[in-house]
Amino acid sequence: MKIALLAIKNRKMLLNLIKSDFKNRYLGNHLGIVWAFIQPLVMVAVYWFVFTKGFRAQAVSDVPFLLWLLAGMVPWFLLNDAIMSASNAITSQSFLVKKIVFEVKLLPLVKIGSAIIVNLAFWIFLILVCFLYGYYPNLIWLQLIYFFLCTIAISLSLSLLFSAVMPFLPDVGQILAVVFQVLFWATPVMWNPAMLHGKLTYIIKLNPFAYLVIGFRETLINQQAFWLHYNQMIYFWAFTLCCYWLGNRTFNKLRPHFADVL
Repeated sequence: MKIALLAIKNRKMLLNLIKSDFKNRYLGNHLGIVWAFIQPLVMVAVYWFVFTKGFRAQAVSDVPFLLWLLAGMVPWFLLNDAIMSASNAITSQSFLVKKIVFEVKLLPLVKIGSAIIVNLAFWIFLILVCFLYGYYPNLIWLQLIYFFLCTIAISLSLSLLFSAVMPFLPDVGQILAVVFQVLFWATPVMWNPAMLHGKLTYIIKLNPFAYLVIGFRETLINQQAFWLHYNQMIYFWAFTLCCYWLGNRTFNKLRPHFADVL
């Protein structure tokens, strides 16, 4: 993709912008970057307490519930943060958009890169929990790289579209917030997809985020190769490429008008 070549060509500037964005997100707060981890950790703790103590949730397929929960929630945190922040890339970085010599299409990548840095701490915590329950690294874990690339690809594809439209339709940000609240429960983050039967099984497969959450979970816990689900893989990449085509086309069409509305 052209944007990948653009990122490689401007890699030094891109890395500097990612570092700057990472610092600026929490600049001015006394606890700084700590706030990036407090809210998600509190959310995980609340869900763990409610489901294990309130609903008496047991191990899922003999997997400790805390590990099963984290293996789904940590990828979701990355998806949610990457797409939501990258979709706001143009409106939040208006001073860069107005610079003629700056390649604006890099801005969503900056936000995605910043989200990845924040998410790394959760992955370290998740890996430690894996060790605690006796799940150790193996060759299958290498496919985590593949699922990270999938996450970056779909985040970039969707954010190109949303970030291009948002300067003209600010309500898109609020709509996305509501949509992601619904998607959180429509994606098997908190529940086991094995619970579904009949047509519902096929409906959930239409959710590309489900492919990622299940993929990360099966890699870490079940140690299952991603190519075994080739049907979902083909659908995921077809969906992602279509979104990229639409997002790239929309971005290029609206790019000349960004400075006028910001």
